[in-house]
Amino acid sequence: MTAKLPAPAGWQREEKRDAITRELVFPDFNRAFAFMTQVALAAEKADHHPEWSNVYNKVRVTLSTHDAGGVTQKDLDLARFIDAAYARLKG
Repeated sequence: MTAKLPAPAGWQREEKRDAITRELVFPDFNRAFAFMTQVALAAEKADHHPEWSNVYNKVRVTLSTHDAGGVTQKDLDLARFIDAAYARLKG
């Protein structure tokens, strides 16, 4: 059995599966959408896509590498990008 990779700071482990989740709050919808656009472009380039939802100024992101059955380095790399994008846009 492989040890689970640790969740980055600010991220929570999902209880029912090997995934990490973070909820991000922005000043308004425009910044939330700008964030999602930046992440979408990076995710497409990496061919690694998040599960996410958006309601007004909140974005909830869940990362897991489905074909690997859990959190991999791809998820940690995307989480790092997400954290940097959030730092730039959170207000």
